[in-house]
Amino acid sequence: MGVLMVIVGVFVMVLCMCTAVLRWNEMRYRKKGLPPGTMGWPVFGETTEFLKQGPNFMKNQRARYGSFFKSHILGCPTVVSMDPELNRYILMNEAKGLVPGYPQSMLDILGKCNIAAVHGSTHKQMRGALLALISPTMIRQQLLPKIDEFMRAFLSNWDNQVINIQDKTKEMAFLSSLKQIASAESSSVAQQFMPEFFKLVLGTLSLPIDLPGTNYRRGFQARQNILKILGQLIEKRRDSEESHKDMLGHLMRNDDSNRHKLSDDEIIDQIITILYSGYETVSTTSMMAVKYLHDHPTVLEELRKEHMGIRERKRADEPIEWNDLKSMRFTRAVIFETSRLATIVNGVLRKTTQEMELNGYVIPKGWRIYVYTREINYDPFLYPDPLAFNPWRWMDKGLESQNYSLIFGGGTRQCPGKELGIAEISTFLHYFVTRYRWEEVGAENLMKFPRVEAPNGLHIRVSSY
Repeated sequence: MGVLMVIVGVFVMVLCMCTAVLRWNEMRYRKKGLPPGTMGWPVFGETTEFLKQGPNFMKNQRARYGSFFKSHILGCPTVVSMDPELNRYILMNEAKGLVPGYPQSMLDILGKCNIAAVHGSTHKQMRGALLALISPTMIRQQLLPKIDEFMRAFLSNWDNQVINIQDKTKEMAFLSSLKQIASAESSSVAQQFMPEFFKLVLGTLSLPIDLPGTNYRRGFQARQNILKILGQLIEKRRDSEESHKDMLGHLMRNDDSNRHKLSDDEIIDQIITILYSGYETVSTTSMMAVKYLHDHPTVLEELRKEHMGIRERKRADEPIEWNDLKSMRFTRAVIFETSRLATIVNGVLRKTTQEMELNGYVIPKGWRIYVYTREINYDPFLYPDPLAFNPWRWMDKGLESQNYSLIFGGGTRQCPGKELGIAEISTFLHYFVTRYRWEEVGAENLMKFPRVEAPNGLHIRVSSY
């Protein structure tokens, strides 16, 4: 009996201490003018609930506090905005003190020179350098031939196999980008580079707690290893003085044709950013397109018809060219609808550089603002029958240019690699649907937050078409 009383007493004491800590943390952020909301625990905030519950966490907070509320997620006090008009204002007004505000874990692992972290004149310089690499002219003349050659080889010999399409699209996105970045060396560094890169990706969305076994520690260590690999690659190229027609060659060019000269550190962070941004969107969109096409035979039939029409106009070994890519109107619609319905990107983060008023509330300097765009993807006014997979809705070009369509970001931060990513996914789908038919093996679970993924893989049985 005495032992039971002690246990009950300890439990009550712990409960009281937890309550007191939570209340103290709420009082810290009860500044006049702040939006309503809860802040959770010191340091950790509500990160666990945010990552585990995802959209349900957001819906519950919105039901309690409205479409503009405060929280503490990913290591920082944050205001969440779910208002379409306000979101557009935030994204369009970087010059008014709303600069990128990505989590510390992402800044540490992707590097402080990555395009998502910098602003002002530095952002202009970095964005200019990136756009020079992935302009329509570069895609047409240099990148598309590399993409076609890679996809043609990568998608060979899948007949009569059961494959995990999630693993395959991850591998595809990484290797395709690596080939575009460093054509000559891509095969030799891929085996060493790829596992480190996958650890880096996992670390970018974690609490910045540097302890053994954490995703943050593993991601940061992977970054150090990647810095060595890329540093040695740059040194080797300088020693050889050989000319290379790829992204790294363009970034390293030291003549007058390169208007955006970068330091080695900036070049490396630029490469990591290109790999990271392309990997996330291309791999996940490709996997989910395969899933949705399997579940919607009518859409698959229309897509296959478009690609078979292209193949009929070409010789068997003739590659996809720029005009073929521009003619893939329904394919583009499938990509947009996949990105919308799967919600590959949930939102973007900004940070206040000064105290400012938004939506009638005062936001302190240094707070993050999470422009949560996920719910816009399911707005029935923008997308009638929003939970239906209906690529035909995108055949009206007006929808793609709609102000509230933020599938590829918005404002001055719209994804600069949008067209390159679409070219990669389109080429993948071209060779996949013209060569193969497929069926799912087992009923795999899909998670859609914080990343879209199949925890146990997404297995399909492939046969020739």
